[in-house]
Parts: sequence; C-alpha cells; structure tokens
Amino acid sequence: MSDRPFAPAADRNKDELLAVLPRILPSEGLILELASGTGQHAAHFAPRFPQARWQPSDQRPEALAGIRAWTEGQPNVLAPLVLDVTTPEWPIAAADAIVTVNLLHIAPWEVCLGWLAGAARTLRPGAPLYYYGPLLRRDRPNAPSNLAFDEGLRQRDPSWGVRYLEDVRAEAERAGLSLDEVIEMPNNNLSLVFRPDRE
Repeated sequence: MSDRPFAPAADRNKDELLAVLPRILPSEGLILELASGTGQHAAHFAPRFPQARWQPSDQRPEALAGIRAWTEGQPNVLAPLVLDVTTPEWPIAAADAIVTVNLLHIAPWEVCLGWLAGAARTLRPGAPLYYYGPLLRRDRPNAPSNLAFDEGLRQRDPSWGVRYLEDVRAEAERAGLSLDEVIEMPNNNLSLVFRPDRE
C-alpha cells in the first residue's frame, strides 16, 4: 500500500459517485477518465463495469505510477495515459463515455474550455460526459461552504475558483454539448451530464 498515493476526498466520495454512475455510463465500450489523480476512483469504479474498458489519464506524467499501483491486476483497466485536456489532439480518438471528477475548480478557466472542446470531439453520438464537483449557481443561494472554498482557492491561485454552472453550460453549448442532467450530490456538490448535440 505504501506506493499508492491517497486522496481523502477521493475516498470520501467514491461511493456517492458509484451510486449514480451505473445509471449514466454504458456497460460496454471505452470509458475515458480524465484527471484520474491518484487512481483511487479508477480502482473503485472499473469493477462495476466489467464489460467496459476503463482508460485512466492525467495531465501529470508523475501521476501514472500511482494510478498503475491502484489498478494493478484489474483486467478491464487500460494502462494510464498522459492527457492534457487543453491540447488540440487527445491520444484517444473516440470514447463511449468520459468521466471527470473535481477538475474545474483547481485549474484555470482555459482547462474548462479545452475539456469541453476535447470531449465534444471525442465522444461518440449520444455518449455522456459526466462531471462531479463543487459548482456555484446564479439562480439560487449558494452554500456558504462553497463560497468560502471559492475564496480560499482564489487566494491560493487567482486562476482557480469554483465555477458557475451557467458559465460551464454556456461554454458546453458553444462546444456542441447539451446539458442533459443536473444531479444534487452530498456536501453541496453537483453531478452534470452533458451529451453531444450531433446524432
């Protein structure tokens, strides 16, 4: 276990996510996980989709060893890839689903734009782009904890921050993705499901 990096947040939310993912993700095909981080989610989710191929990835080459350590011996998990969502060409040509957890608030806004554009290029028609994380909303009061979290993030890095759902949705539509579902999650987080507009 010592060679496995550990993120407490990933451990806390893994079962909350697994409560919704089977309804959203396909049971077969290629599921691309972006920003896999430690690899804990890949290790926890992939066994629930034994007929699918789970493709973990991360922007940081140094993260791949940890992902491999967590997913070693799981037959449907592919070797992790280095994937920077802001690059115009991803190393995956097509995917039947994309899963992204807790990325947008700890990255510049350009990452959100690249993530959406790349997903629109990569997803097969009708395939889901799933996102989980904290988001703010302009149409209702926001939780004080999310507002405080946003302030703390911006103090650490002015390019970071909890994004507004409305802004993400607008950029998704510009990229050719429609917001199909918004799911309220524990601890003031949301799950979003986007799908390509094309048939």
